[in-house]
Amino acid sequence: MQQFFEFIYTFRQEIFIVVLSIFLGIEVISNVPSVLHTPLMSGANAIHGIIIIGGIMLLGHAPLSPLSFKAVMGIAAVFLATLNVAGGFVVTDRMLEMFKRKTQKKQNNQ
Repeated sequence: MQQFFEFIYTFRQEIFIVVLSIFLGIEVISNVPSVLHTPLMSGANAIHGIIIIGGIMLLGHAPLSPLSFKAVMGIAAVFLATLNVAGGFVVTDRMLEMFKRKTQKKQNNQ
């Protein structure tokens, strides 16, 4: 139990930022009308691109021989942000396909 409190005391600023970002994300997503979901998704893709760069920078400064907390967080950030970027592009492409005219869709399929 002592180690748990030491961990929280050591990383209190990072934990505060994560909790605050969770509340901010829930508030933003719940109040956005459905018409604005596509631009929000594009913005989220850009933010996840920044997270990938931050995760790579974190991995560059973390000791990798004994797997440290920074290395694990960097690997998780790069992996999850890459999943979000790839999924966001797939969903955005599918939504943009819905706005094309039917004649263009038939020509693309042939």
